[in-house]
Amino acid sequence: MTRYAVLFPGQGSQFVGMGKALAAALPAAAAVFAEADAVLGFDFSALCFAGPEQELNDTANAQPAIFVTSIAAWQALQATMGSEARPVAMAGHSLGEYSALVAAGALQFADALRLVRARGLAMRAAGAIAPGGMMAVLGMPRATVDELCARAAQAADAVVTIANDNCPGQIVIAGDRRGLEAFTALVQEQPGALPPTPLKVSVAPHTPLMQSATASFLAVLAETPIQAPGLPVLGNVSADWLTTAEAVRQELSEQLTREVRWADSMRRLVDTGVDAVVEVGPGKVLTGLMRVIDRRVNRYNFGDDPVSLPDLRTTLIAS
Repeated sequence: MTRYAVLFPGQGSQFVGMGKALAAALPAAAAVFAEADAVLGFDFSALCFAGPEQELNDTANAQPAIFVTSIAAWQALQATMGSEARPVAMAGHSLGEYSALVAAGALQFADALRLVRARGLAMRAAGAIAPGGMMAVLGMPRATVDELCARAAQAADAVVTIANDNCPGQIVIAGDRRGLEAFTALVQEQPGALPPTPLKVSVAPHTPLMQSATASFLAVLAETPIQAPGLPVLGNVSADWLTTAEAVRQELSEQLTREVRWADSMRRLVDTGVDAVVEVGPGKVLTGLMRVIDRRVNRYNFGDDPVSLPDLRTTLIAS
């Protein structure tokens, strides 16, 4: 039987129609969307299923939409798998860490949804106070990116730092506009370097520019019940196992302003001897990253197609 881990995606994987097929076909998924509507106090399901796209892409809506759809997919997978092949570990990229913590039993769904909503609202507010952005840096060693960030920050008297270390050759930096412009200018001086690719965001998550967002978010976090995870969960900030409620709370309190150490987390996961990862939720970003981190690990996705569940179950049980 396959030793597999479940991975949950972060922001950017949202799309109009997400979760609609799942909710229509599987009662377990429909129940998640119904609960989300009740917790948020409006027809949130309709926003996921029908848009409008601009409203869905608002970070205050996109984050809960991805979270809810991921948990709906997880409940559908659980209903199909039963107890025959349980995952041995979980992780989630940035926002996806909340999905992992719910799936592992550290957070209740309704509590986590309120946290995710507060997180999105706080990030939007922080972006208004301290506008920023993100850029993907491809094909450049971590040490070089670190050096150029430090030089750019000093030259521009601005914030620019690594936000996501996703895999070898793919790093995302974030900061204010002056810092990003200074970084781009320095990259142009590097022989053969690819120009950074701006991402379609107006905030700089996982940097000190999010500091203004933390007070409102931490107030909600302080009131949120947390338990020790029932399954091993890897943290983004620590790139280590979150084994206690205290470790989970500390992780979430730091995550908005600290780097996502995804590559380190996945290497630690591979070291446990997993045979495969299953990305649960919209998109296929994380299985793509794992392909670069370690090709020996088999990669599967379950997002929005209930028809694919029986084949996935057979694969995981028979392997």
